[in-house]
Amino acid sequence: MSDNSEDRLRFQVELEFVQCLGNPNYLNFLAQRGYFKDQAFVNYLKYLLYWKEPQYAHFLKYPMCLYFLDQLQYEHFRRELASAQCAKFIDDQQVLLWQHYTRRRTRLLQEHTETPNNTPNNVNRSQQSNDLIDITTPTNETMDNVCDAM
Repeated sequence: MSDNSEDRLRFQVELEFVQCLGNPNYLNFLAQRGYFKDQAFVNYLKYLLYWKEPQYAHFLKYPMCLYFLDQLQYEHFRRELASAQCAKFIDDQQVLLWQHYTRRRTRLLQEHTETPNNTPNNVNRSQQSNDLIDITTPTNETMDNVCDAM
């Protein structure tokens, strides 16, 4: 294998793995099998943080995986993922986020196409775009210690 094809394969494998981290059930699987207790694996998760850089992040189909990659840097989060109940709760919250995002985005797109030259809506549209960003970017407050309440 040439260096170029090895680099390409490594890129594809790491891309696929990082995106798998967006699945709470997969995270539960890894936690139950002890991967998160292996320091080499934890170091690998830290190494994968380069996917947050724009030149790499634009390849991701599931940006939620970056949020989970961040959370996996914390031992408490890794430990809690061993609970199937915790993984289910996170999965449910993820589905609710997607549903809310889809509905809101559809509504915003309809408003945009119905009144493209209306000045008041143009002003609101920039605020609505900011709202969209807020919806798709979870904050630490929403997911931190999410399993502690259970």
